[in-house]
Amino acid sequence: MASGYLLNRGALTLGIHCQRVCRNISLSQVREKKRWMKAYTYLMAKKLKLEGPPPPTPRSQQPHWDYHAEVQAFTHRLHENFSLELLKTAFINPCYLQMEQEKRKGLGVESETAALVLKDNVQLSKKGSAFAESFLTDWCRASFLSLPAIGVESIVGHLTSPTVITYVARNLGIEDLTMSAEFPVPDDVLCSTFMAVIGALQESSGAERTGLFLRDFLVTQLIGKDLFDMWTVVNPMGLLVEELTKRKIPLPEPRLIRSAGASTVLPLYFVGLYSDKKLLAQGPGETLAAAEEEAARVALRKLYGYTENCRPFDFSPQQQQHQQPFIQSVASN
Repeated sequence: MASGYLLNRGALTLGIHCQRVCRNISLSQVREKKRWMKAYTYLMAKKLKLEGPPPPTPRSQQPHWDYHAEVQAFTHRLHENFSLELLKTAFINPCYLQMEQEKRKGLGVESETAALVLKDNVQLSKKGSAFAESFLTDWCRASFLSLPAIGVESIVGHLTSPTVITYVARNLGIEDLTMSAEFPVPDDVLCSTFMAVIGALQESSGAERTGLFLRDFLVTQLIGKDLFDMWTVVNPMGLLVEELTKRKIPLPEPRLIRSAGASTVLPLYFVGLYSDKKLLAQGPGETLAAAEEEAARVALRKLYGYTENCRPFDFSPQQQQHQQPFIQSVASN
């Protein structure tokens, strides 16, 4: 009896001690990298530091690429009715054809067999570029009636510049479909491809739909742009005097309206231009000459109707019915 009692008491004491120890122990699962993974990561980081990042590869060389399906998806994304054959031709650049022929010749294929039965986009690019320049010129003349010819040329030159064209083309996904010898696609090749797409749209859907396409994707790039960021005017006061003389308005008289910090390193002057005792415009500047020049620019914006607070252009689909006669007249010209 005594031995059994002592045995049970010892077991009970051991159980209580184990419960106390288990309460103080908190189990936590630690996720660490494998030993081989740590060495592999170190070697790859060292290789990346020595060799640099890998060169970019075009989307066509990546898995799950169906060129025909991608071209069809491009037409549906833009809600345009393209001819698939013309659109595929618009994406083929002469540099791509030359590269493919050189590859085939390097593999020992005969010259007659190495010739590709493909047509480049040179003709489509010329046609699209001519239509885009004509449409944008007529649109600017109709939208800014007082703007001189040199101002219209500057706006059209900005909208058809490589910077704007490549920005629009890359956001439309044209770069992924462009067949070029280099990747990333050079700006000049991407610009010619975009103009070829415009030419393909003109042949597929007509000038009216092409004009709406240019209005929606190129003309909208004027939003937030200042007139004199696109048009470089060396002597704005001289141009203002010329414009006022044409309109038979008295010549402007600059006057200092107010100033601040004239005796500091950061002075500020406001100069107003008056004509026939009426304030035409006012502008700020760090010097009197700079303020007078800025006031002349403000007056020119008012004369040309290209001000910051002017009524914005409405590019909503509801306005297409009102703009159909204009677009049709532009297309006929």
